[in-house]
Amino acid sequence: MENPESAPALSALVSQNATVSRQLYTRPAAPSNSASTEAANKRQKLDDASFEDPMMKHRYLAEYSTVEKLPASIAAKQPGAKPKKKTITNAVVKRPTQKLLEGPGGSSSKPGDGATREAGMDLTTKGTPQLVQPRPEWHPPWKLMRVISGHLGWVRALAVEPGNKWFASGAGDRTIKIWDMPTGGLKLTLTGHISTVRGLAVSPRHPYLFSCGEDKMVKCWDLETNKVIRHYHGHLSGVYTLAIHPTLDVLVTGGRDGVARVWDMRTRSNIHVLSGHKQTVSQLVCQEADPQVITASLDSTVRMWDLAAGKSMGVLTHHKKGVRALATHPEEFTFATGSTGSIKQWKCPEGAFMQNFEGHNAIINTLSVNQNNVFFSGADNGSMSFWDWKTGHRYQSMDTMAQPGSLDAEAGIMSSTFDRSGLRLICGEADKTIKIWKPDEKASPETHPLQWTPTLQHRKF
Repeated sequence: MENPESAPALSALVSQNATVSRQLYTRPAAPSNSASTEAANKRQKLDDASFEDPMMKHRYLAEYSTVEKLPASIAAKQPGAKPKKKTITNAVVKRPTQKLLEGPGGSSSKPGDGATREAGMDLTTKGTPQLVQPRPEWHPPWKLMRVISGHLGWVRALAVEPGNKWFASGAGDRTIKIWDMPTGGLKLTLTGHISTVRGLAVSPRHPYLFSCGEDKMVKCWDLETNKVIRHYHGHLSGVYTLAIHPTLDVLVTGGRDGVARVWDMRTRSNIHVLSGHKQTVSQLVCQEADPQVITASLDSTVRMWDLAAGKSMGVLTHHKKGVRALATHPEEFTFATGSTGSIKQWKCPEGAFMQNFEGHNAIINTLSVNQNNVFFSGADNGSMSFWDWKTGHRYQSMDTMAQPGSLDAEAGIMSSTFDRSGLRLICGEADKTIKIWKPDEKASPETHPLQWTPTLQHRKF
């Protein structure tokens, strides 16, 4: 300051200005209680009711409106500040704010808004699954081609030989019958089991047929002499299922004692006992890569096994009821399991859940899938369903018919398998017959259009 004499005058001016400001912005005296004191000490905002005086509001706006709110970058650094969702605003183009987790059906934007949007300004969520369902592949409907009679009990097991010239069936009459594939004629009957035959498998590398039954027996038949050449002893109760390893000379059997036993085909020695299930092992399959053995059990679990170590690799506990059926895809590294009212698809090797096949509400006894992605499920009440393997779409469902003279209660499908071409479906039934189904060769997408409507309920993972 150049003139020291002007200092008292300037001080008086500042004091007077402060007094005027105090008079303008002072608040009414607060009552004595604490709640009112807290309200009085609170910072006033522009929209508070106390700013009814227009002059007061005008002065307040003129002085403080620019600094009432902190800039977003500074406000985010304040202690106790909650991170807010990012909203992109554009001064020129006004767009409705988009919710971050808005599904395709809940979008608030209109179709006409696309013209006003700027490229690259839309909020997108990373990692959210696309809900666009793929269209199912068209498959021709299946029709009954042949009914084969001959067994005197429920047909519980079926196996097709690798050359596709004949197939074998095992039944509750304790016999194994060999049938000619093209004609359906009986070629041979093998006797030896003393109880129901529950499992059959034909070796792709040897002239052997393997069978197992409720008599605890596992037999190896030489198809050149049609005689039993080996027995595999060890199961403590009925043997319900068996499978041959595709590359090793190994046989795996499972049954009512709750374990799967791995046998050396030649020496008949029991290599592993795969224990872990708490109830009957109802179905098992072998495949070339890990998990080389997959077992399904009535304890409602599915287990995948490391064959080299003889230990469980994983347990699938998604089913609520006993798992009676199991099928692996002939070309994909996937498989399906079926229990009462529930069919699920899984991905190997980790056993990741892929999708549900929804709609077949019955006790699923058997599952089969062919190389054309046709998936079949057969149930205890005689209901049949045909599905598209990729999408889980059921394109055909019907009920089998019990043969004349049978009770309606005998219309149950106990076993099924596709032949090597995938163009014939063989079903073993509770009316003691074997029924062979084939695709309708006259059907086309025009005569039998695909009845498919996408739904949000069905999700593939």
